[in-house]
Amino acid sequence: MAAYLQWRRFVFFDRETVKEPPSPDGAGAKPFALPPGIAVCDSGRGSLVFGDILPGAGRWGLCGARQGRGWRIWFLPRSLQLSCFQAYKLRVTHLYQLKQHSILVSVGEDEEGINPLVKVWNLEKRDGGNPLCTRIFPAIPGNKPTVVSCLTVHENLNFMAIGFADGSVVLTKGDITRDRHSKTQILHEGSYPVTGLAFRQSGKTTHLFVVTTENIQSYMLSVKDYPHLELDTHGCGLRCSSLSDPSQDLQFIVAGNECVYLYQPDERGPCFAFEGQKLIVHWYRGYLIIVSKDRKTSPKSEFAGNEAQNSDKQVLNIYDLCNKFIAYSSVFDDIVDVLAEWGSLYVLTRDGKIHVLQEKDTQTKLEACKSMLFRKNLFEMAINLAKSHHLDSDGLSEIFRQYGDHLYNKGNHDGAIQQYIRTIGKLEPSYVIRKFLDAQRIHNLTAYLQTLHLQSLANADHTTLLLNCYTKLKDSSKLEEFIKTSDSEVRFDVETAIKVLRQAGYYSHAVYLAEKHEHHEWYLKIQLEDIKNYQEALHYIGKLPFEQAESNMKRYGKILMHHVPNETTELLKILCTDYRPSGDSEGHGVLEGRKANSEEFIPVFANNSRELKAFLEHMTEVQADSPQGVYDTLLELRLQNWAHEQDEQIKEKLHNEALTLLKSGRFKTVFDKALVLCQMHNFKDGVLYLYEQGKLFQQIMHYHMQNEQYKKVIEVCELYGDQEACLWEQALGYFARKEEDCKEYVAAVLKHIENKNLMPPLLVVQTLAHNSTATLSVIKDYLVNKLQKQSRQIEQDEQRIQKYREETTRIRQEIEELKASPKIFQKTKCSICTSALELPSVHFLCGHSFHQHCFESYSESDSECPTCMPENRKVMDMIRAQEQKRDLHDQFQHQLKCSNDGFSVVADYFGRGVFNKLTLITDLPSGKAATTLEAGLQRELLIHTKRST
Repeated sequence: MAAYLQWRRFVFFDRETVKEPPSPDGAGAKPFALPPGIAVCDSGRGSLVFGDILPGAGRWGLCGARQGRGWRIWFLPRSLQLSCFQAYKLRVTHLYQLKQHSILVSVGEDEEGINPLVKVWNLEKRDGGNPLCTRIFPAIPGNKPTVVSCLTVHENLNFMAIGFADGSVVLTKGDITRDRHSKTQILHEGSYPVTGLAFRQSGKTTHLFVVTTENIQSYMLSVKDYPHLELDTHGCGLRCSSLSDPSQDLQFIVAGNECVYLYQPDERGPCFAFEGQKLIVHWYRGYLIIVSKDRKTSPKSEFAGNEAQNSDKQVLNIYDLCNKFIAYSSVFDDIVDVLAEWGSLYVLTRDGKIHVLQEKDTQTKLEACKSMLFRKNLFEMAINLAKSHHLDSDGLSEIFRQYGDHLYNKGNHDGAIQQYIRTIGKLEPSYVIRKFLDAQRIHNLTAYLQTLHLQSLANADHTTLLLNCYTKLKDSSKLEEFIKTSDSEVRFDVETAIKVLRQAGYYSHAVYLAEKHEHHEWYLKIQLEDIKNYQEALHYIGKLPFEQAESNMKRYGKILMHHVPNETTELLKILCTDYRPSGDSEGHGVLEGRKANSEEFIPVFANNSRELKAFLEHMTEVQADSPQGVYDTLLELRLQNWAHEQDEQIKEKLHNEALTLLKSGRFKTVFDKALVLCQMHNFKDGVLYLYEQGKLFQQIMHYHMQNEQYKKVIEVCELYGDQEACLWEQALGYFARKEEDCKEYVAAVLKHIENKNLMPPLLVVQTLAHNSTATLSVIKDYLVNKLQKQSRQIEQDEQRIQKYREETTRIRQEIEELKASPKIFQKTKCSICTSALELPSVHFLCGHSFHQHCFESYSESDSECPTCMPENRKVMDMIRAQEQKRDLHDQFQHQLKCSNDGFSVVADYFGRGVFNKLTLITDLPSGKAATTLEAGLQRELLIHTKRST
């Protein structure tokens, strides 16, 4: 009784009295009343089923015209419209309604004496308006008439068991609805009345529980000979046993006056100390329903436990065995039975009333009990109650949170964290984390964060906090277990974990994570900056895919070059020629290797000129189409080495290498850059070679002038003077400014100027006048020859003038003759085809005659002679050109005199291309004497005068 009193009581059911349907006149509904004499009842298939034992129940007039004696079976559907049919002539003693079939099995009597009959009714088929009775057979064990005490039927319709007051049990096996397909035998014989039977089906195994007033036995019906086992040596009264549902593992419940026992087919299970005389026991939706007397009384016999000598109040208790509380308790007057149908419990009382117990919804039940349970800190009971009623996860999480808060406030941090862990996924993690940030509670926080990660609900901050907890606790084993999970089980942000481990100094763990999850940048950063393992980092880069290997070499190449220059250089050679990851053994030789842009890696070799030279030379050898920057850098590097080398033999070798590279033809597009490099390093042969390739002949001569290489100046003029005639003029000016004795070179220049008539004599004299060492003897021969040539030219011009005068006189005479006298055409041949001249013909005053068809074929104009036209046009073009030049010269002179800005006028004419040629005179070498501004202007004027003539 003590255990019973400790159980909490709740009101999870609402009690109401079933009332009749409202009448059409609107009168108030009266309580529904059952026919008198109801002795047995059952429920199922949507109806409550009753059997009476009083004759004359037909006076109610509910069953049609049959108002005579008879014992009937009544059906009460949900609409409360009673119906009945006569099943037996004397009485109905037992009913069993199958839940899965419309089959009703009844036991009753048709004649006086002990002669019970079993009838099987098919409620879906009719026989004269009544259910069809498919089978009738006597319920007698052997030849001994005895009273039937209990009845049960298997839902598969293959087993039916009948218990008797003499302790016998008759088993019917086969189709119970037909005589032909079933077999009846005595299964059990004993000395004590059978008070309860129940079939238990587990898989393919069928058991039958048999309980008497003194013992409990279990029979295995799925095995031949039906072996049995005695489970206990005490029993119960009638209607004090039942079979639970799967929530209690289909256990057989036996309610004694002291305790309630639960049995498996092979052993006794738990027991509950529910004292008091038990009258009725049922199982309903996980609840144990017990009807007991409110106080102890003396029954007639144990066998008739339901028939008390008095009519004291009876208590109906509904127990939740899992959660150990009383879901409902109420007092009734003389309960006939408790039935379950339509999702509710129906309590039948002897006065004919029906009371319905409607279970409250889950939320209402929880709200009703939660305040009390929480107030008394009965959280475990609240949790079990919520689970048994299938409360949603949000509701459960709130209970766990409150339970955790309660334990936390009591100082039970270990218990509290376990409850908080159960809220993961619903409760904001920060709510829990803030409570356990104290260093003394770090192990609790660690447990919470571990579970958070296991459920893949952690973010980067949670990962950071968990790893910090591991490092603070110095729990290396847990740390390794956390990070060394398989790829499919990773439940944390890997990059965050790497950062935290690196910051805490766990470099090996950080490197492991970075390598496993292919965080290449973090792996290399830790190896190079923290562990300083340059060789391993370089080896790791060599295993990466091309894009990642390329980007990481650009990022970390300088560091690697500083510490492992040779290995780094070799990797760069491979990366820029034919790269395949070192670990890619399967694809080697199958997939084409990729190559990076070698020019982009040149900055990696800062302060490593030896490795840079080896890298660049390798690239130019194996990859002729290397980027231009590779050749530019290699040239600069070779020039630097040549400039700084002291050993003559090595310097000569470097000189040849640099010159060979220049002559490779790779610098045509970057001519200026190569020239600047050669000039910066004073690489004479390279400069001259590039000048020559660029046709910069004046620069070549200027270079020799700066170095006072007189013979080279003459050689340059001889080599390139035909391409650029002004070289001789510059050479003469250069030697004229020299104070040294350069007569030999001046004579050579003058000879060439004379032969090519490159300069007017006056300009030559004026140029040499600045040289104090140049005497008249130097230019004597030049002047004599020049004067002689001019004399001969004058003679030729005078002869030509005389010829033109004579020709002009002759032409004028012809013009006069044409004007004064007629012209006689005496030509006999065509001037074009030379054939005999025939009419029609065309004659011109110039004396030429043509066939008309020849003239039309060859003439471009009807008014011009085809023969004379080319010469005439040439003369006319010359005349027009002279007129244009004269007009242009006059216009230029006029604008020049009238303009305030004479320079703009000259510039405008230059822009229009009036002056068809301009000779560039390079600057004189620095430090040398220069001519005065006036002399320069006179010299330029002479040059233009000479070119105009």
